[in-house]
Amino acid sequence: MIKILKFGEVKNEDIFARVEPTVNVEDVVKDIIENVKARGDAALFEYNEKFDKAHLEKLQVSPEEIEEALAQVEPEFVEILKKAAANIRKFHEKQKRNSFIINDEKGIVIGQKVIPVDKAGLYVPGGTAAYPSTVLMDTIPAKIAGCPEVVMVTPPNADGKINPYILAAASVAGMDKIFKVGGAQAIAALAYGTESIPKVDKIVGPGNAFVAEAKKQVYGNVSIDMIAGPSEILIIADGKSNAKYVAADLLSQAEHDKLASAVLVTDSAELAVEVQKELEEQIPKLERAEIARASIDNNGKIIVADDLEKVIDIANEIAPEHLELCVDNPFDYLDSIRNAGSVFLGRNCPEALGDYFAGPNHTLPTSGTARFSSPLSVDDFVKKMQYTYYTKDALAKVAEDVATFAKKEGLTAHAKSAVIRTEEEQ
Repeated sequence: MIKILKFGEVKNEDIFARVEPTVNVEDVVKDIIENVKARGDAALFEYNEKFDKAHLEKLQVSPEEIEEALAQVEPEFVEILKKAAANIRKFHEKQKRNSFIINDEKGIVIGQKVIPVDKAGLYVPGGTAAYPSTVLMDTIPAKIAGCPEVVMVTPPNADGKINPYILAAASVAGMDKIFKVGGAQAIAALAYGTESIPKVDKIVGPGNAFVAEAKKQVYGNVSIDMIAGPSEILIIADGKSNAKYVAADLLSQAEHDKLASAVLVTDSAELAVEVQKELEEQIPKLERAEIARASIDNNGKIIVADDLEKVIDIANEIAPEHLELCVDNPFDYLDSIRNAGSVFLGRNCPEALGDYFAGPNHTLPTSGTARFSSPLSVDDFVKKMQYTYYTKDALAKVAEDVATFAKKEGLTAHAKSAVIRTEEEQ
């Protein structure tokens, strides 16, 4: 049963405690990465047989396989994918950054160019955790950024096939290439390249502990989006809230993973008890009841505070991945929310809207990192390059200033490089 904690009556470490994975996979992942770097495709074929029981002759998904998958997917679901993609595209189009140029002083031009990364790699989990929504959420921003090539890796089933819903989403999103490989070995392939899989500049997408550790280890050779932890939801709800709705929304994240975190923070002790009872009613009815039960019992909590102001302070301290603000006039409180990955406003906005359909991205910072990081966006797939141009006359006006600055740092060669051109004129 979910715990009910009264803020101020229990230790802060109980209020703000986080459940962290305890699996140590560092050495295993390191060996996998080194093997893929050394042996390329041969290592990937072996790992596919070892981990996914799939004997493959080639890694890349063919156009015929994509057509076959589309034929298996219900036409109405393809239409839903297209509607979701349109919403995601509309939201992310607003994130595009423009290059700029400043030339308001004679002889001086400075500016910044916004350039897409050449190749982006998307990891999509497979097997029982098949998420076509992730394909849309991670591919569309890369395409909007203008990435020339976006490639996807995802583990095959034992029959060597990819989940048809994932392939349908990839088709709708405009994926360039798809490869049948998962786990840490897929991250290594994207980071270093193999005979079949191109080396990319940026790797994005969620995965298990092995995938997360691999992303951590290859960072620096490539860029990554984030190290994602277990899924989280925090619901701010007042006494007017419907306990059934609140419980259902808590369970929408609890069913993800036994380590997922579902938290309610409220100013109503009555609502706390009602939600606790409602969770006990709803959990046994879920298809993933065992997972949800473990998540709620071990990582779930209901925190009761004196007023909404303190409730919001607690939420900001936790800095959750998903935050639901279940109150009247939620926009009145939005400016007070400082730390959250994605905020869902009002009593009719379940977090599932964001997972699939509304348009804002569902790849979000977890484990309190919303204090300093952001959801996946078009920004993740671009880099900025700046440039400077001075004429001889423009340089002459500031050369002594530059030289003086350089000398204060003890860098006399810097100073000389700034004044040598004016000395030659003299």
